[in-house]
Amino acid sequence: MISRIRNFLRRRAPSSEFESSFDQYVTSTPHHQNAIEALAGWNSAFPASLDLKAGPHHLYADPRIEWAISQYGEIEDKKILEVGPLEGMHTFMLNKWRPKLIDAIEANRICYLRCLVTKQILDLDRATFYLGDAQRWLETPRDPYDLTVASGVLYHLADPGGFLRRVSEQTRSLYIWTHYFDDVAMPDSDIRRTPFTGKIETRSVNGYNVRYYERSYQHANESRSFCGGIRDRHYWMHKEDIVGLLQWLGFEHVIIHDDEPAHSGGPCFSIFARARSE
Repeated sequence: MISRIRNFLRRRAPSSEFESSFDQYVTSTPHHQNAIEALAGWNSAFPASLDLKAGPHHLYADPRIEWAISQYGEIEDKKILEVGPLEGMHTFMLNKWRPKLIDAIEANRICYLRCLVTKQILDLDRATFYLGDAQRWLETPRDPYDLTVASGVLYHLADPGGFLRRVSEQTRSLYIWTHYFDDVAMPDSDIRRTPFTGKIETRSVNGYNVRYYERSYQHANESRSFCGGIRDRHYWMHKEDIVGLLQWLGFEHVIIHDDEPAHSGGPCFSIFARARSE
């Protein structure tokens, strides 16, 4: 009896309704949520008014970026470089102030694609996202940016001092949020020391010596939500070395904000710096 009913239904309905669809296609009603779910592992949430489900962190209203803008002043019609936009939520905050342009450089393929989804959903009309290594971008001479934003970037790099040197050549003002190394805040018994290998080296950046503390991701890169650096071996700098190097490279009015030695991920702070020519 059941087989007769099925045959009857097949004769009355188009055959396509009984065929399975290919995996690479979405057959539900078109919606922004479909694009979000196509790229699993989101870190960032979207504004609540949009009723979209993505990641847990409300980076679209990040007080760190609000503070950076307050230190710079009016960014309307300014040229901005954003290094490591992650999923475009800080870009969204910058875009609201109507800068002339935002060049946003992201090296992580999946994060880059998430940035494009964010650009579409939030209409980031002043931003252009580029996939690739920001260090390579900074090697190309160009007119300087008015402001460079690098939040959550410095401590993921294989050569953080070299990055600061290249940035100093291409921007008039700089905002950084970063973790840093500190023996007092993070003694040997501190669990936050676990990823560090114990190797410390001194490097010269434009004649200024800085300490590099070697660290590993310990396979964290295997997670879909991983948003760290390009290579496993990366280095944290000492807070004093970061500030001193920025001043050595020609920045003044170096302001430290929200210094958190007890942060669960390791000591961290925000820095705003303006070049002497400003």
